[in-house]
Amino acid sequence: MATTEFIAAIELSSSKISGIAGKKNSDGSIQVLAYAREDAASFIHKGVIYNIDKTAQALTSIINKLESQLNNSIAKVYVGIGGQSLRTVKNAVSRVLEEEGIISQELVDAISDENLEVPLMDMSVLDVAPQEYKIDNNLQADPVGVAGKRITGNFLNIVARASLKKNLEHSFEQAKIEIADLLIAPIALANAVLTESEMRSGCALVDFGADTTTVSVYKNNMLRFLSVLPLGGNNITRDITALQMEEAEAEQLKKKYGDMLYEEEETETPAVCTLEDGRNIELNVLNDIIDARVEEILANVWNQLQLSGYEDKLLSGIIFTGGGANLKNLEEAFRKRSKVEKVKTTKFVHSSI
Repeated sequence: MATTEFIAAIELSSSKISGIAGKKNSDGSIQVLAYAREDAASFIHKGVIYNIDKTAQALTSIINKLESQLNNSIAKVYVGIGGQSLRTVKNAVSRVLEEEGIISQELVDAISDENLEVPLMDMSVLDVAPQEYKIDNNLQADPVGVAGKRITGNFLNIVARASLKKNLEHSFEQAKIEIADLLIAPIALANAVLTESEMRSGCALVDFGADTTTVSVYKNNMLRFLSVLPLGGNNITRDITALQMEEAEAEQLKKKYGDMLYEEEETETPAVCTLEDGRNIELNVLNDIIDARVEEILANVWNQLQLSGYEDKLLSGIIFTGGGANLKNLEEAFRKRSKVEKVKTTKFVHSSI
């Protein structure tokens, strides 16, 4: 198989680094040919690389595993970038023409370039999500060729700490892996799991990850807001360790017994689960711990949706994804908090694989 026939991608998250290689068939479906993963908890924290040497070693291991499965070498990879400091910042750039004229591509490009010059303390613009342009008093998605005297470009800059991108690039350089393109991970995720009608009518995608929870809001097929909360499933697991156990066992208990609407049955003896050391833990005690932390995360998610200004414009509602979204009755718990009826969890991408 020629190297050009397949696509390889790597995503770095707080719990793991995942690598995947495959090819796109003529009917648009994706054929996965290789997959590999490495644990990343010791050197990536809240999506930020802290140890470049260890990250480079893990990346080399991923590439080696993918290449051995493919029986071929990988020239370049697409890379997803995320992390705690990722967020969107609005900016507007206006120009007034001397007399009414037709908006040219050169003028739009000049406005876009000026937007990128906005000063950001210790932050860098990773990407710009396209928004509408205001020409006189009318909004236009594509302003080129429209007549007007005043144009305002509305931009949604996706920014992050400058070190986020720098550390990622250093890790790939050290591993001698060439990057084909850097993709904003939450946007790539949204494109994979949201339908066009959901993006058009308005929805919020909540990616409940290990160390972070990402909130992305879409309306009229455009990203309108993005924010990353420094809380995730690992916070719940660490809270459970207060019951005197290792994180691995706490994680198992969370997955097996965690229930956001847990109610004790009326029996003489409370329901318990037995730990590896023989101790019994009451399920209502376990779920009180889980409930307290998840309620905090959901409250923060709802607060971000209110800050976005779109909380009452999401006709397709709230869509949860990510490992933390597997928690039993999470959807109902969020309905109770937000009073939003349309809440669901998506576990699959809409491309056929």
